[in-house]
Amino acid sequence: MKHYILYLAIGLSLTFTSCENKEREVANAILNSTSTNKPIGSAKFIQMSDGKIKMDLEINMPERADSSVAVHFHEHGDCGNMGENTHGHWNPTSESHGKWESESYHSGDIGNIPLDSKGHAKISVGTFRWNVTEGDAKNIIGRGIIVHGGTDDYVTQPTGNSGPRIGCGVIAAVK
Repeated sequence: MKHYILYLAIGLSLTFTSCENKEREVANAILNSTSTNKPIGSAKFIQMSDGKIKMDLEINMPERADSSVAVHFHEHGDCGNMGENTHGHWNPTSESHGKWESESYHSGDIGNIPLDSKGHAKISVGTFRWNVTEGDAKNIIGRGIIVHGGTDDYVTQPTGNSGPRIGCGVIAAVK
């Protein structure tokens, strides 16, 4: 009888483990300086078990130590012409520009990222506003990520007056 209970417990454990929704990386981007084309950071996008997409963003810019930079998703994944080929902010919901999770903001308004004394920053942002479904308006694949040289004032429309485009990356699906 003890063996049957043990086998039942093992079987149930394996069943629940195999049915678990695992988090997995679904997209990523390498961020490069628009002036030197050298790497300045990366973004990883993880499909969460609750349906959200989480972005883990890391920036390394020693020349910008102890300052902040604004980060936004832009419409197109083309970093040519010093990042200008990404065009405007990605805004699939047609909202006003604003601060992340305020009453109104673009789905790509990530905001101001403070860099430490070594020019390093690491943040995570999760939302239901993004997905990787082909043809869906909320699809982040093929969008540009821009690192701006200034900070976002969260007021000026439609850009936040964030300054020049000093870094750029393209969000690509993980195969």
